[in-house]
Amino acid sequence: MIGALVLAVMQGAPAAGGAPEPAAVSAPFPPPPGAKPNAPVCVSPEQAAFDFWVGDWDVYPRGKDKLVAHSRIEKLYGGCAIRENWMPVSGANGGSLNSYDPETGKWHQTWVASNPGRVEFEGGPQGNAMVLTGLWPEVLGPGRDALVRMTYTPLDDGSVRQFGEASEDGGKTWQPNFDFVYRPHAAHPAGSETP
Repeated sequence: MIGALVLAVMQGAPAAGGAPEPAAVSAPFPPPPGAKPNAPVCVSPEQAAFDFWVGDWDVYPRGKDKLVAHSRIEKLYGGCAIRENWMPVSGANGGSLNSYDPETGKWHQTWVASNPGRVEFEGGPQGNAMVLTGLWPEVLGPGRDALVRMTYTPLDDGSVRQFGEASEDGGKTWQPNFDFVYRPHAAHPAGSETP
């Protein structure tokens, strides 16, 4: 029944109730090869505050050389969003969509993982860092929800530090939770293994 209704709407046939529906607008296809992309529309300094995180990264625990993930961070949608694709060596993968809201003056991050789960973070620049905070259900184990504060800081060598802290008392006290360094992705010769 639903399939017939969708087909009827797409063809402009009357829907239940008798009123004709306009034909559905199809989703746009990617531009043809050689077409020039649209100019970015989100170009304010506030909207560029998280651009230092954009890139292809190899992710390591701070102070260690054991690769834990690859992460591709892309600026999309006319420069209005930053998308993270987190691809760990082991464990649940996931990603986030980040954007600046000019009405509130805040940055927002929605993290979705394959384990499953969703976390909403909010914040903004503090000095040269981006600080985002959100309530993460069971991040510290079953029944142990915590506020998580993530501080992203560009480093002098071109890498980015992501330092996570957790609070179980509503932000009165904070304990380190994770500490990663995003290094520019190392190119590997053809046929070699990625570390």
